[in-house]
Amino acid sequence: MNAMRTPHIAVCLKVVPRPEEVKVNLETRTLDRANARQQFNPPDVNALEFALALREKHVGRVSVLSMGPPFFAEYLKLALAVGADTAYLLSDRAFGGADTLPTSYTLARGIAKLGDCDLVVCGEESSDGATAQVPPGIAEWLGMAQVTYGSDLEILPERWRLKARRELKGGHEVITVPLPAVVSVRVGANEPRFIDFARLTGEPLGVTVWSAADLGVDPAMVGLSGSATVVAGVDRAETVERRRELLTGTPEEKARTLVERIAVYLARGTRPDGAAASSPAAHA
Repeated sequence: MNAMRTPHIAVCLKVVPRPEEVKVNLETRTLDRANARQQFNPPDVNALEFALALREKHVGRVSVLSMGPPFFAEYLKLALAVGADTAYLLSDRAFGGADTLPTSYTLARGIAKLGDCDLVVCGEESSDGATAQVPPGIAEWLGMAQVTYGSDLEILPERWRLKARRELKGGHEVITVPLPAVVSVRVGANEPRFIDFARLTGEPLGVTVWSAADLGVDPAMVGLSGSATVVAGVDRAETVERRRELLTGTPEEKARTLVERIAVYLARGTRPDGAAASSPAAHA
């Protein structure tokens, strides 16, 4: 390998609604995000931090890209303020309604258009989809090696390979793969840096927008038409309300009533939730 070679790292960032503020539209069978505040997908922020740390060690450059509506551009400016070199938004009405298959295809086309990407870093999964299918899909479309659920990344310049630690149930493994490669990283795997507000408020931060025509995608492979899955039905899960009873009276009366209520369940050998109650002797 040329000793002067420096890596070009691409980071896929997704803007997602805060989970607690998302509603379900039962008629269209889609998520209603209109009134939900938006944020970067949490593990994607860890992915950006890994990319910036690798750039600091090996020089190179970091490009961030996202697929979504035009307002995503303002969020990509935040990534530039954190330290990314360039930002690209893949935005076109044709991309709407995509499941993981056309999403990974579209992102792969964007990465290919960037040219000479040595490493693609993604979050392990998105908080609004939680499939973990997009990073492996990107690797397949680009024909690159892949690593999933990474918790530590290192570029071995003398061999031009990626060394990664993967967290597994009950342990971990350390593997190396040839570059270029795609890696997904675990949420919380590192400590993301803060925004450089001087950069955010200084010279205007530009985001390049690419349409379907710019990417040269096959119209049949993007958006809803390119999706391999269809939502057949959506329903709200019934919530289970806990039993509540408000005790009234003086503190002494409340205490007496509480003892009486508990005594009933102790006599039955069950707790109020129906589970078996353990006797005091069992803890002696």
